[in-house]
Amino acid sequence: MPVVSAEGVTVRLGGRTLLDSVDLEIYAGEVLALVGPNGAGKSTLLGVVAGDTHPDAGRTVLDGRDLRRWRLGDLARRRALLTQANSVAFPFTVREIVAMGRAPWAARPEGDHDEEVIEESLAATDTAHLRSRTFPTLSGGEKARVSLSRALAQRAGVLLLDEPTAAVDLRHQEVVLELARTVADAGGAVVVVLHDLELAAAWSDRLVMISDGRIRAEGSPEQVLTSELVEEVYQQTVVVDRHPVTGDLLVTPDRRRFRTARTPVEPAVDTTHASALVKEFS
Repeated sequence: MPVVSAEGVTVRLGGRTLLDSVDLEIYAGEVLALVGPNGAGKSTLLGVVAGDTHPDAGRTVLDGRDLRRWRLGDLARRRALLTQANSVAFPFTVREIVAMGRAPWAARPEGDHDEEVIEESLAATDTAHLRSRTFPTLSGGEKARVSLSRALAQRAGVLLLDEPTAAVDLRHQEVVLELARTVADAGGAVVVVLHDLELAAAWSDRLVMISDGRIRAEGSPEQVLTSELVEEVYQQTVVVDRHPVTGDLLVTPDRRRFRTARTPVEPAVDTTHASALVKEFS
């Protein structure tokens, strides 16, 4: 039985349909990656699953109960959401930001372990050394990891992550997604929006590819990330292969036409303005 399910979800905004009759099931013990081009509807679907976006049609069900029937406090203890926006106007310290994730547990027995949970969450994202820094002084990648620490501190069984690796360096991308894997292996349900198809393939159990507000494909990384489907959805020629050492699935744009020696290539777009800039700055 799914922990969370979106049933016939439609979202419209300004005369545009962002999601069109989408069905999605999320299970405990798995990492589910939502992939697709910019504007496909991935973040909108995550918002619907979280309860932050109210659909024009359809519904979201969490633990067998319509999300609209959940009290906010109970919902915060059951699911944690990491959004793309990491801006905080006030000079809260990193520790104070992470401590905000414990707010749903205030005045409850679980709140007795706040200090332990905060320190564990900081250590997990490699941000413990930043605890006394004010949030606005951090780099984009540091802010992303601290925000993830806050979500982890909620200790919710459903973890929803919107592009958690977007501003993060190579090593910490692995740290972030290994944490997602750890949460799932412990029985949690994890949904992560990713643009990097190779990261999605490496760390997820199941992929859902979204295009134009609809689910185009769903299944294992091998089933979804075919060259034919990726080329159709992204409008980009790719080569899908396996890494010769790690065996990881690789999705590589086919750039050979740009590397053809001594063969002029007709540009795909008008480069007149770009050429003028080159002349101006040379």
